[in-house]
Amino acid sequence: MSDIFIHPTAVVSDHAEIGAGTKIWFNVQIRENVRIGKNCIIGRNVYIEDGVTLGDNVKVQNNALLYRRATLEDGVFIGPGAILTNDKIPRAIKPDGSLKSADDWHAGHIQIGRGASVGAGAIVVTDLSVGAWAMIGAGALVTKNVPSHALVIGVPARIVGYVCKCGQRLISQGHNGEQIWICARDGLRYRMIEYVDLLEISK
Repeated sequence: MSDIFIHPTAVVSDHAEIGAGTKIWFNVQIRENVRIGKNCIIGRNVYIEDGVTLGDNVKVQNNALLYRRATLEDGVFIGPGAILTNDKIPRAIKPDGSLKSADDWHAGHIQIGRGASVGAGAIVVTDLSVGAWAMIGAGALVTKNVPSHALVIGVPARIVGYVCKCGQRLISQGHNGEQIWICARDGLRYRMIEYVDLLEISK
């Protein structure tokens, strides 16, 4: 399609599905059975392994590595050098010393929700989910599920606050006996549901 841009140095499998308006830059490798939505930007030296799915309007920055079975919903941001892994117990060989093959292991799954951001150099361990609009700080090591709108940093990553859809940190305030989080930038208000996720309620 004429509105898809693929740099001449990129290697894109004929069995990958690329959405309209997507741009794929220098030295990218996209494997078979990858699905990339509309209007995505795939930066220099990115590797996307077979079985990875990207929604619409996803940005993957330079040198990021997305391994098998990761699913990124619409509007996800992956920072430069970030890694989405797929094996919690990696080995090159079996107990008898013979080389493992693709049939000797099971790829895990990472689910990243709408609008979430993974910072530069962050590593996300497999078999977990990152909630919508969550933000993972640069260099973080994510080993557990991340709630929607949570801000996580560190090694291992821990929740240090919550962020708005715009990315600004939310301010916690009490309101009629419940905890409310407010964005100073756009006035959006959120409340906690089930002690896990934030739900937008109003301006």
